[in-house]
Amino acid sequence: MAMHTVCGLRITGTTVTINRFQTLPYASSTPPLSISASMASVPLSSTVFFGSITAKNRGSKTQRVRVSVCRAASVVFRDLDADDFRHPLDKQNTLILRAIPGLNEIGKALLGTVTEQVMLLENIGTSVLVSKNQLSDLHQLMLEAAEILNLDAPDLYIRQSPVPNAYTLAISGKKPFVVVHTSLVELLTRKELQAVLAHELGHLKCDHGVWLTFANILTLGAYSLPGLGGLIAQQLEEQLFRWLRAAELTCDRAALLVAQDPKVVISVLMKLAGGSPSLADQLNIDAFLEQARSYEKASSSPVGWYIRNAQTRQLSHPLPVLRAREIDEWSRSKDYISLLSRAAPINSVQKI
Repeated sequence: MAMHTVCGLRITGTTVTINRFQTLPYASSTPPLSISASMASVPLSSTVFFGSITAKNRGSKTQRVRVSVCRAASVVFRDLDADDFRHPLDKQNTLILRAIPGLNEIGKALLGTVTEQVMLLENIGTSVLVSKNQLSDLHQLMLEAAEILNLDAPDLYIRQSPVPNAYTLAISGKKPFVVVHTSLVELLTRKELQAVLAHELGHLKCDHGVWLTFANILTLGAYSLPGLGGLIAQQLEEQLFRWLRAAELTCDRAALLVAQDPKVVISVLMKLAGGSPSLADQLNIDAFLEQARSYEKASSSPVGWYIRNAQTRQLSHPLPVLRAREIDEWSRSKDYISLLSRAAPINSVQKI
């Protein structure tokens, strides 16, 4: 007789009855269930549910339980500090940026009141603000990710775009917000999408602040800042992008802290590299990791090292294969295991 776990509840048997449930629309290896009736008996799967569940054990009485909040992860980090998961390259490049005279002041000057207002109104006017009354499932994913990382949830906007992307903008004196493009929502499972939200929360947790917003303006290319070329030399831009690439490695770790499954984060990176909704079920994470190891080997020679640096110099993000290798290695590190050992379990099931 099989043993199953639904959000921390151990159930013996093969059937549950679900009353007035709401399916949280992400799944790990199986698609979400589609049930039109208000009450149905279905086989247990890895799909995650909200609502009341009646578990029927063979040879015993029916026991009702309530899944109060069903989360993607099993633990939260109550005392998490940014330096607990910050990537060494992030630490190193942050020190370099801070040592550049006037950089912080230049950034704040470029991101003045008018620019900030343009950015804010641009997103409010062309996106959908997620809330408990608007795309509530996505709102719940954000709240859960923020709780796991021990910080306040920012606003979340969904924006129509064929380019899969998500970014964070932190405007001084205003609540930060995260923007996710619709094509990314379509590309990812809900668990993967929550990992993306956790990645963006990592920027806020690490206080990447004005440099992140400054870098996002440069990489998005959505706003024209007069005199930008004269104020910022090419070398400064390269240093800013070098820092941003390092910051992305840190935030991939934040994504893993929420997903608590490296395959979820690696799957996101794989899909961003070459995925589509129609190909998603054919992608192979192990093959992608082998591809990452092949790239590392090919770029280890002097010529390969030069080509790799030329390839990444003007990129805002590290190459997906390198990010996959990094998160795979960190998921097996003593630092990550130590963090998990400090975490507090989520009490997600209560009897009624």
